[in-house]
Parts: sequence; C-alpha cells; structure tokens
Amino acid sequence: MPNARDLKIKDKTRDDIIIRTSIIGIFANLILAGFKAGVGFFANSIAVILDAVNNLSDALSSVIIIIATKLAGQAPDKKHPYGHGRIEYMSQIIVAGIVLYAGIMALISSVKKIIKPETPEYNIISLVIIVFAILIKFLLGAYVKKKGNSVNSGSLIASGEDALSDAWVSFSVLVSAIIYIIFGISLGPFVGIIISGFIIKSGFEIIIDAINEILGQRVSSELSKKIKNIVLNFKEVYGVYDIYLNNYGPDRYNGSLHIEIKDSLKAKEIDSLSRQIADKVYNETKVIIMAIGIYSVNLGNDKANKIYVDIRKTVLEHEYVLQMHGFYLNESTKTISFDIVIDFDVKDQEALYKQIKNEISLKYPCYAFHIQLDNDISDL
Repeated sequence: MPNARDLKIKDKTRDDIIIRTSIIGIFANLILAGFKAGVGFFANSIAVILDAVNNLSDALSSVIIIIATKLAGQAPDKKHPYGHGRIEYMSQIIVAGIVLYAGIMALISSVKKIIKPETPEYNIISLVIIVFAILIKFLLGAYVKKKGNSVNSGSLIASGEDALSDAWVSFSVLVSAIIYIIFGISLGPFVGIIISGFIIKSGFEIIIDAINEILGQRVSSELSKKIKNIVLNFKEVYGVYDIYLNNYGPDRYNGSLHIEIKDSLKAKEIDSLSRQIADKVYNETKVIIMAIGIYSVNLGNDKANKIYVDIRKTVLEHEYVLQMHGFYLNESTKTISFDIVIDFDVKDQEALYKQIKNEISLKYPCYAFHIQLDNDISDL
C-alpha cells in the first residue's frame, strides 16, 4: 500500500503544475483583454469588445482554479478522511457559471447592436492586434490543454479547450473585419452572436462534465482492464471481478475487487498475496485497493466442474446476463454459490434474477443456492 508521504509528494507536484499553468493563463488573458478592449472601443466593434470580456472571464476562471487546487490539496482530516479532491469538480461548476454569465451578456449586447447598429472602424493596428491575439490564444490553449492532460485536471483541460475555441472565434472576428473593409458589410454583431454561442456551449459542457464526476462515472475501460491484467499476472489468481473504484478527485481512486483463488490456500498466504496485489496495482496505476474479496475455487473436483459448466451454460443463455463468476460447490452443506452480472439495459433486473434462480433450483433441487446479483460497474 502507498504511504502518506508518497501521496503528498505526488499531489504537491500536480498542484504546482496546475497553479503555474493557471498563472500563465491569467497574465496572458489580462494582456489580451487590455489590447482587445482598446481596439474594440477605438474601432467601435462590439465583437472585439465581447472578445475582450471573454478574456477577462478566462482570467477569472484561472484564479478560481488556483484557489480550488489549494483547497483540494488539503490533507485528509477526521471529517473528510478521503481528502478534499472533489473540490476541483465544484470549481468547474463555478467556472461554468462565470462562462455562462459572460456568454449570456455577450448575446444580449450583440442583439442590441443588431437592433441599433453602429458603424465599426478598423485600421491596420487593430487588425495586427487581433492577429496577435489569435496566435497567443492558439499557443495558450494548446499549452494549457497539454498540461491539463498531463496531470488529469478537468479544469485545465476545459480552460485549454476554451482558449482554443476563443482563437477560432477571434479568427472569425478578423474575417468579419476584413469583409467590412473590403465590401463595407458589417458582420460584427452577428459574429458577436456566434461568440456568445461558443461561450454558452463551453459553459454547459463544463457543468455537465463536473456533474458527471460528482455523481460518479463508470471507470474507464482502459483503467479497469489494466488493473485486471495486473492482478491476473499473479499465478495464484484465476479470475478478477467486481472492480469497484471511487473517485475522490482527479487521479484519486480507491476501491476494492474480488479474486478467484484455490480453496486450499491458507490465510497467511492469502494475506501476503493481497498485500502484493495492492502494492503492484498502486505502483502501476496509482489506484489504492483498500480491500480484496475472495472467491474460493474447487473446480478440480470433477462433479463440481460438471455442474459448473451446466449452470454457466443455463445462466449465460439469458440475453442480458453479462457474466457469471465466483462459483463454489460445497458438497458437505449442499450449497452452491456464484455471482451474476446483469446489464443495466434490462427492464427488470430483479425479475431476471429470480427467473435464473428458479431455473437453476429446478435443475438441482438437492442444493441450496446463494446467488449474488452484482452491478455492471466496470468493463469485464
């Protein structure tokens, strides 16, 4: 198992990267906002002014990310034994609120300019500054998104994607300015509406992503399969099931799993195996396995193996049954135990579960059945 010092060093390094990246974003957006505001007022262009407002909201978002990162980095305490990592998801919702507000205000201003149009004025200086802003936003967006991916920070990734969207929006502002200079057609307010749409869309996407994280999303197929393969590399393990992982912040997973092992293993051997598995999983995935359940296997017994094959065939014939595992036949007590995983798409899981149990009980009336209904919580 990982020690507290390892976790603290890992979190500190990640937090430092997020904070440094956010500070760069703040300075870049403040500089851009100042330039764009000046150009917008000088050229009487609502599109450029709204673009400047968007840069200010981006800077404020970076400030919130820094504050949230500091709060999320606090050590676990008695009231919050799993740490404060989920604060980062709360910060995403706050950032989304700022983004949505900026988008709605931009939309209102653009509509007003369409109703009461004003004549824009562009010159070479204003166009050069817009081109400069586009380049900066492209570079900033790519940099922030790359850093966000490197430390699995949803807030940074969203901020980077938002900056890249801003770059494309600024590009459309540049195109509208060129069109006005050449053809005398003012598209600024209409471009402002497009900008508003991008801003509002970005806000909703951030909210949806944060809510999904707080509710608890299905663990990625890549991670669950990687953990399964790590555990299966232990020669004592015949199967890995029920990988339950809880997310307490980005890259802060802990949970449990079940393994199938021979029923002849002693307690001290199982204890040693469990510790080795937990250490190896953490070292290779940074996931903390807090508990390992045991399914004992006695399929070396010919009778048990024959019954297992028959029951497995009967169970898996049902369309919505994804898996059967943990089979154990206890001849001395006349009991048979196993777990089944049923797809969420079935209309009534409980009804299907009862149907399966009845079918098996009728086939083998001499045995009592203990069938556990497991949830489809990770890729098999």
